[in-house]
Amino acid sequence: MFKLLKNLTKKDYALIVISTLLIVFQVWLDLKLPDYMANITSLIQSANDPLRGILKNGGYMLLCAGGSLASAVIVGYITSMISAKFSSNIRKKLYNQVENFGMEEIKKFSTSSLITRTTNDITNVQMLLSMGLQLLIKAPITAIWAIFKILNKGWQWSLITGIAVFVLLLMVVLLMILVIPKFKVVQKLIDKINNNTREQLTGIRVIRAFNAEKYQEEKFGEANIKLTKTQMFNQRMMAIMSPIMYLIMNLLTLGIYFIGASLINEAGMADKITIFSNMVVFSSYAMQVIMAFLMLSMIFIMYPRASVSATRINEVLDTTSSIKDGKFDGKTKTFGKVEFKNVSFKYPDGEEYVLKNISFVANKGDTVAFIGSTGSGKSTLVNLLLRFYDVTEGQILIDDVDIKKYKLEELYNKFGYVPQKAIMFRGSVEENVNYGDNGKGSIAKEKIEDAIRVAQASDFVSKLDGGYNYKIARGGTNLSGGQKQRIAIARAIARDPEIFIFDDSFSALDYKTDYLLRHELGLYTKDATSLIVAQRIGTIKNADLILVLDSGDCIGKGTHKELLKTCKVYQEIAYSQASKEELDNE
Repeated sequence: MFKLLKNLTKKDYALIVISTLLIVFQVWLDLKLPDYMANITSLIQSANDPLRGILKNGGYMLLCAGGSLASAVIVGYITSMISAKFSSNIRKKLYNQVENFGMEEIKKFSTSSLITRTTNDITNVQMLLSMGLQLLIKAPITAIWAIFKILNKGWQWSLITGIAVFVLLLMVVLLMILVIPKFKVVQKLIDKINNNTREQLTGIRVIRAFNAEKYQEEKFGEANIKLTKTQMFNQRMMAIMSPIMYLIMNLLTLGIYFIGASLINEAGMADKITIFSNMVVFSSYAMQVIMAFLMLSMIFIMYPRASVSATRINEVLDTTSSIKDGKFDGKTKTFGKVEFKNVSFKYPDGEEYVLKNISFVANKGDTVAFIGSTGSGKSTLVNLLLRFYDVTEGQILIDDVDIKKYKLEELYNKFGYVPQKAIMFRGSVEENVNYGDNGKGSIAKEKIEDAIRVAQASDFVSKLDGGYNYKIARGGTNLSGGQKQRIAIARAIARDPEIFIFDDSFSALDYKTDYLLRHELGLYTKDATSLIVAQRIGTIKNADLILVLDSGDCIGKGTHKELLKTCKVYQEIAYSQASKEELDNE
């Protein structure tokens, strides 16, 4: 928790000092009230006209109450401002940290957990900071000041107040011992709930199609029941604590008045009024002490949950990305050259290699394709080039420079990437095509239109309500799979990159659209390097080099015609999609 608070700025600390001074002033005013009450009690018994003195002391009490209220309002405003700014900074810092994570780190925490940490956990810390800055400063000042005020009022009253405070502290300690472990469980269960909910929403079509609603409900219900039981336990503990504290407060009040009554009964006539006045004052001060400890108990109630949340936030902030940014500015003599040198890769927690000793060279203007069965390592190969992961063994070079040496920004400026699953963002068609920073300045409208034309998207875009200004929903839910793929391809084209990467990017297209797009794309990208992951032979048959992958091994390398003669796996894939006669006549 304290580690996270290091993110407070000098300005925040200055505001905390101001708040502390205002709180001290507020406590002073609050503790002046019993003194004026004592004066009024004494004046009531005065033989002289007491009205003027009573009104005077009453006026002072009103001023104290008004000053205390004003101080409380100002302190509340300052602390809420500090906590809101603090949470905003932490949220931004957390977002930037996650943004720089590699896939290894994202998988380590899970998407749902990262969302929970960015929202729920930060809110918990913010609530503690907002209330804690007030209560944590005010409570001890009030308690200590009030105790000094009552020390000389009677040892009997001091003793009973000390017993009450001891019981309160004992309760708070027991509560923390019981509740802290449960709060840790709560946060983990919230992660699980979010994960189940996310799975439910993203897979809703499959769930309905397979009548799996009951199965999903059971998965969700299990986590939900555990969370409910844990939260009920915590709430019961809190619910028990509050009435017990008020019981102790009431018993203390009765005890003070009982002792006071006994002392008044035993005292002489001249001392009775003094003892009564001391009893009234002591009762007020004792309540201040108890209220101070009640405030502290609120902090102790909030702290465990906030502490768990702070630990979870720090786990993310302290995690170093496995993908290190290089220093090379990307200025090279050659352009568009890609080379794999004996590249092997296995996942950080994996035992077996996903790719084994892969080597090839793609020069500017070349088209290199990768084909193979599902799980052969095709997409993994592309992910390595994009540095979503780093190679386990070997080297990947772009323009004769190891990709690990590049500044990530400069490296990504070289790519036009179309993922296997087309990703759409909220905004217009034009905004989705003109997306991100290509390192070359803004993209002209004409170039965007040209990219959409090449991607065979002009026909359907022109028919959309608003055309290029048509608003795409989050995730592209208002577009078909083929439409999303074509816009994603247009996005890559518009960047005018040195290297195009198509990760099975034509799978949602019909054969006619696929043919027309590849034809136009071939003319448009003739001066760029193209790397294509595909399942269709028709998509890659004109490639300058085709690599056939099987369980991470490169078992075939050559042109379409060469592989038809030399590679059995390629033959099997090809003949499953077209007849031997058709392929031989191509």
